[in-house]
Amino acid sequence: MFSLLHTLFYFIVALTILIAFHELGHFWAARKLGVKVIRFSLGFGKILWRHQRTPDSTEFTVAALPLGGYVKMVDEREGAVAPADLPYAFNRQPLIRRVAIVFAGPFFNFVLAILVYWAVFMIGETGMRPVLGPVAGGSLAAQVGFSEGDEIVAVAGEATPTWNQAMGELLERIMEGEAIPVDVKTKGGEQLQRTLTVPEELAQQPNLLYQRLGIRPWEPDIPPIIDRVESGGAAERAGLQAGDRLVSVDGRPIRTWREWVDHVRAHPNASLEVVVERGGERLSRSVTPTPVESEEGRIGRIGAAVQIPEHLIDAMQVEYRLGVLPAFVAAVEKTGDYSVLTLKMIGRMLVGKAGIENLSGPISIAQYAGKSASIGFSQFLKFLAIVSVSLAVLNLLPIPVLDGGHLMFYLVEAVKGSPVSEQTQAFFQQIGLFILLSLMSLAFILDIERLLT
Repeated sequence: MFSLLHTLFYFIVALTILIAFHELGHFWAARKLGVKVIRFSLGFGKILWRHQRTPDSTEFTVAALPLGGYVKMVDEREGAVAPADLPYAFNRQPLIRRVAIVFAGPFFNFVLAILVYWAVFMIGETGMRPVLGPVAGGSLAAQVGFSEGDEIVAVAGEATPTWNQAMGELLERIMEGEAIPVDVKTKGGEQLQRTLTVPEELAQQPNLLYQRLGIRPWEPDIPPIIDRVESGGAAERAGLQAGDRLVSVDGRPIRTWREWVDHVRAHPNASLEVVVERGGERLSRSVTPTPVESEEGRIGRIGAAVQIPEHLIDAMQVEYRLGVLPAFVAAVEKTGDYSVLTLKMIGRMLVGKAGIENLSGPISIAQYAGKSASIGFSQFLKFLAIVSVSLAVLNLLPIPVLDGGHLMFYLVEAVKGSPVSEQTQAFFQQIGLFILLSLMSLAFILDIERLLT
């Protein structure tokens, strides 16, 4: 129950910020360009809160359904307009102003992403050095010479001081379908460059990709002692506690935490007989790992963290942060890179080179929001930036009912010298609405399938 509330809370927080910024773009541009705004709403449906300074000013509202928002402007196409308000009607504005007002929504989502990345790069993060553990034999990494102890220094020229950054850069390049130059420092201190090539068909299958890639972070031999258990998790339900030392599982001795993790991950939904040592006594417990989806497919998870000796943490941790100007440049580059990546992925899906399983619906996005928040504030901000870029790019697609669809009509107007007829717009908007609802339904169905499989 706690996990569900946690996920819903951060999903709503993320959604509210993203929608607010998008609609703020339309609102700000409209006000600056002389268009009267009747209402600024977060959400649809029944109004829960409203504020209006004067009867003639903009009404700000929060509605019950937080899955969108809108800015309602004075517009003769949507109803009668008082003679005094005609000069401020949206439909009477010059083409360039209407373009600016419509484009401002997605543009503000790009701005939000840049601001968030800027903050993340300046705040910095503490992460684990990108040192490789055992490389699976026959894997893509092994084939090009990666080996245990290699530290990934840069991917395609981008510095990667932490494991998360190294994996993020690798995944972005993999999606682009090109050979990836990876600079590494070997265990012996030698600087080398290895080129990783991922087959295009494999790049579109996240579940198989991680397995075939064959790399995972290096881990020291950590004693199998539980540091903490998650509330409501399988470990807590089984009676495991912080401080418990794991002795054996299903009659097999446990020497390191990695051995325990590997056994749990390999047995989702299976009842494991565990012996733990607590206060000098040995106790038997039965724990059933919860099945979860990961890059490696379905794995088991019990919701327990390991107790890591401080000297091991200090040896592997690294702090990474940038100054004000370098952070801003990096934020703009990151936003641009992810925008291009999003467009490429959409293009691949349209031509059938990427599977529809890459679509994420509201359930998946909510889960990502909750997971990122659980990892830390910095990870939640990164999630927010990524979704903001995706929202901006998707809104600029030339699909009627989206901002990109309106911009498409304005382009036709600029070429032919007169507005597209309302009948034509209405016809194409019905088609656009059908496409949009179909995509949303498909994404929702895929979400349900992920939950059930």
